[in-house]
Amino acid sequence: MSSYLDQLNAVQRGAVTTVEGPVLVIAGPGSGKTRVLTFRIAHLIEQGIAPWEILALTFTNKAAREMKDRIEKVVGTRAQKVWAGTFHSIFARILRGEADKIGYPSNFTIYDTDDSKSLLRNIIKELNLSKDQYNENAILTRISSAKSNLISPLAYEQNAELMAQDKQTKRPFLHRIYSEYVSRCKRAGAMDFDDLLFQLYVLLHQNPDIADKYRQRFRYLLVDEFQDTNYLQYCIVKKLVVYPNSPQNICVVGDDAQSIYAFRGATIDNILDFKKDFPLLQTFKLEQNYRSTQHIVEAANHVISYNRRQIQKNIWTSKTDGQKIKVVKTQSDQEEAKRIADLIQEQKNRYHFRNADFAVLYRTNAQSRPFEEAMRRLNLPYRVYGNMSFYARKEVKDVLAYLRLIVNQNDDEALRRIINTPRRGIGDATLEKIALLAASKSQTLWQTLPEYQGTAREKNALQNFIAMMKAFITKSLKSNAYEIASYVLKQSTMMDNLKQDTSLEGTGRLENVNALLDAISSFSEEDELTDDIIMPDKSLSTYLQNIALVTDADNSDPNADVVTLMSVHSAKGLEYKSVILSGLEEDLFPSFMSKDTPEGLDEERRLFYVAITRAEEFLTLTYAANRYRHGQMKQCDPSRFLNEIPMESTDSLGGLAPIRRESSAPQTSRVSGNFSRAVTPQTVINPSDFKAAKPEDIEIGHKVLHMKFGEGKVIAIEGAKDNRVATIHFKDLTDQPQRKIMLKFAKLQIQG
Repeated sequence: MSSYLDQLNAVQRGAVTTVEGPVLVIAGPGSGKTRVLTFRIAHLIEQGIAPWEILALTFTNKAAREMKDRIEKVVGTRAQKVWAGTFHSIFARILRGEADKIGYPSNFTIYDTDDSKSLLRNIIKELNLSKDQYNENAILTRISSAKSNLISPLAYEQNAELMAQDKQTKRPFLHRIYSEYVSRCKRAGAMDFDDLLFQLYVLLHQNPDIADKYRQRFRYLLVDEFQDTNYLQYCIVKKLVVYPNSPQNICVVGDDAQSIYAFRGATIDNILDFKKDFPLLQTFKLEQNYRSTQHIVEAANHVISYNRRQIQKNIWTSKTDGQKIKVVKTQSDQEEAKRIADLIQEQKNRYHFRNADFAVLYRTNAQSRPFEEAMRRLNLPYRVYGNMSFYARKEVKDVLAYLRLIVNQNDDEALRRIINTPRRGIGDATLEKIALLAASKSQTLWQTLPEYQGTAREKNALQNFIAMMKAFITKSLKSNAYEIASYVLKQSTMMDNLKQDTSLEGTGRLENVNALLDAISSFSEEDELTDDIIMPDKSLSTYLQNIALVTDADNSDPNADVVTLMSVHSAKGLEYKSVILSGLEEDLFPSFMSKDTPEGLDEERRLFYVAITRAEEFLTLTYAANRYRHGQMKQCDPSRFLNEIPMESTDSLGGLAPIRRESSAPQTSRVSGNFSRAVTPQTVINPSDFKAAKPEDIEIGHKVLHMKFGEGKVIAIEGAKDNRVATIHFKDLTDQPQRKIMLKFAKLQIQG
């Protein structure tokens, strides 16, 4: 047996070695999901599958890099030839080679959110529409939703329901904005993030030969975090996998209980209904949690049992009970922040933890301010996760805009940004006149610059700008990315201007630009293995594509010894020794925007489940009796989620009672829409008569008694010695009667 397979438990091994046909891996928190994914790919390669015939789709570049690194430890450098990356990066890579089939240049620009908003503002202005009524953020969200549901501008206009919704929200011309936005992007040779998915679907749908090419190319497809996919992503996956005589070699890995991105289009139905599309599906449930202690796992299981639609599973851990979950009530959000900072300091001293062992989580980013103040008070170094990305800083975006325009002269948004940066006498008024002329001729700004008949001063400034850009373009033909970036900074006088500003802010901007140059230099010098289809190079175009798809998660330094402050959404996939979850109040968590619909409340509960399961050893839940919201101090009620945690798993901190509970009431759960279904066993057990058997004496078929769950029957046992785990069916439990229990901690009395 291969050594890497020996590192897997029985269920993990089954998921890794079942390589033919459709496979669904339900991966509970801390259950070794990444190990299964990476070992599965390694196993495919070891079985003789060419690495470039394997496509693995992830949601972060960081996850893809980690995957390749782990595979390389098993199969060597062959791992680098696996097509592993985010949906957007892999699809952008394919589109680079096939863009001409759908009318785009191969060096198309990728617009970020700021570019898209800027373009929308200009369109709204040109159409003489109210910028308040047609807010670019709302419009962009609407367009993104349309693309994610495969609705083109024409289909949008023909959809009576969508048009009625726009009329109701007093945006009857939204379809015109959408149509013009798509037209302008294509004219500029640009795709936004949604286009990387939408246009790939169009490519595959309109070109059956191209679809067949990539179906033959990718014989084995894997999707990580499948519960986070949207309708369009799943449509593309099916395009690649579902076709006549397809072997349907697809493996999706995810956890319906961690589906928390409905607000950006993810649909939990993809994972819940996966078997409908793949009737021959084989399912593996990874239920052993290697991360958290017993109290944390029990709390998470109990909380998620309240949700209606879900794939049934029973997460268990071999770790001891550990510390109970601390529940802390404070009088205000300021006191909450102070108590949390004090708790971190106390745990650091008592358990010799590093700052990096702590995470403070909250439902909304707006809650971070008091925590920052409290951290500074105790000199605790911290990082607010989700702050402005390095690539979102003005000076960095200015340099990148020059580089984008060099690669694609039709990129209107890049030209708008740098035509007067540094100042060269081409003001907003001049640019506005050029833009109107360009719109009248259906041209790009670059095409229109030589035709503009302005003042002698304006024409001279424009001619100098055009000459400078043409020199940059010529230089780029024989230079790598670092050489052209350095040349641009010098010749445009941007570097000189930055050096002249000796203020603290100016020094910071110069440091950011130098850091960008360092990153470009590293890219230009780094060796990379390639495959035989698309040859990555060190050109400026390739560099711009890479950084256009970088996320905050990719930029974070995992070795920085700082306390992490972040939203629960940002914490998904991470783990910490000590997690403090704050703001557990009604209308905050669950959010007032989501709690009034069954689907919304279920998602909020899944978000709470994700937060709980980030903790390895210590979990603290806090709430405030009063909190400043919208400029006013408001009285708060504790979150309903606190009442969904078993009392035996919680403790109070500092003598404060956690929350009001009916002391005589049994613990209840809400499953499939039924309220207050008791999970307390009907069997009455006298503790003085209870005698726990030795773990090694318990065998399959034994009838047993458990102090909490009542009477049960052992139906399966796996593992050996101290790691034996029994699957027991408890007759009194109407909610999830089948439980997995680690025998060395079980305390079971044999009945017969």
